Amino acid sequence: MVSADFAERPVKKLVLFDVDGTLSPARQNASLEIIQLLRDLRKQVAIGFVGGSDLVKISQQLSVGDFNVLQEFDFGFAENGLTAYRLGSPMESQSFIKMVGEKDYQELVNFILHYIADMNIPIKRGTFVEFRNGMINVSPIGRNATVQERNDFEAYDKEHHVRADFVEILQEKFKRLNLTFSIGGQISFDVFPHGWDKTYCLRHVEKDNFEEIHFFGDKTRKGGNDYEIFSDSRTVGHTVESPADTKRICTELFLS
Repeated sequence: MVSADFAERPVKKLVLFDVDGTLSPARQNASLEIIQLLRDLRKQVAIGFVGGSDLVKISQQLSVGDFNVLQEFDFGFAENGLTAYRLGSPMESQSFIKMVGEKDYQELVNFILHYIADMNIPIKRGTFVEFRNGMINVSPIGRNATVQERNDFEAYDKEHHVRADFVEILQEKFKRLNLTFSIGGQISFDVFPHGWDKTYCLRHVEKDNFEEIHFFGDKTRKGGNDYEIFSDSRTVGHTVESPADTKRICTELFLS
């Protein structure tokens, strides 16, 4: 039986959403249509977001109008759930640096920065390694790139496999650290300990006993940062191509 906090929802299911490419264009704000969709869904089911970015970035993308992400989502999972909220209250968090250790962390980051310095790509900007609570985010072009530069790099990467080749080298070089390298968004990939992918968030909802957990994401192919939770036996996975696709499928499944 579903927990008392969600007993009044007509449908005893949880619907989880990736953020970039699913609820909003990558690193851009969600539309008013998506915000209304989320509010309509919450009248029927429990809802949550699960993103690789930190809470500040996710909040920037989803705080449209008077929408408050921690008040209007039942569950908020930043950094794959390593920073977690349930009904607006924080849950237990985890730390990448404590898990890996300072010595190995520095060796990893030094190698990454040297590799990027020697990389020959059309443009580079700034913030190539971003340290987060539960992971690091690595961007060959740099996270300071403009929207157009991000779009251009994404197209270049699809042809030249810059991120995939980089990940392959890191996997071999740092095999002993038991890390996962997960490509997501347009310009970067995440690095975190094995098991700290988006399935990590599922441990936070086990006690609520939902009948089903649905997950919507765009990077659901193997190697993408939605793959593990999309393919997990505990979820019903849905691949989307855009926020408009998310709205269409959710409306068909839960609001018709």
